[in-house]
Amino acid sequence: MVDDLKQMKERKMLKTAKRAPVGTIAKTGEVCPESGVWKVVGTPTTTAPIAKGNRMPPYAGKAVAWKLIQHA
Repeated sequence: MVDDLKQMKERKMLKTAKRAPVGTIAKTGEVCPESGVWKVVGTPTTTAPIAKGNRMPPYAGKAVAWKLIQHA
């Protein structure tokens, strides 16, 4: 039982340790470093769910910076 709890805790730590932190910035054209909800930095703004490995999209026809606001 103690070993099971220890293993679960270790797996959780490894899983969260590999995530890009909330607040990470990625620019249009870059590879998305983390799946989650991303928000355009600046005005006008929007949010979008973007999956890890996809290219960060433009917004309103322009290259923008995206900020990770929530993990998937």
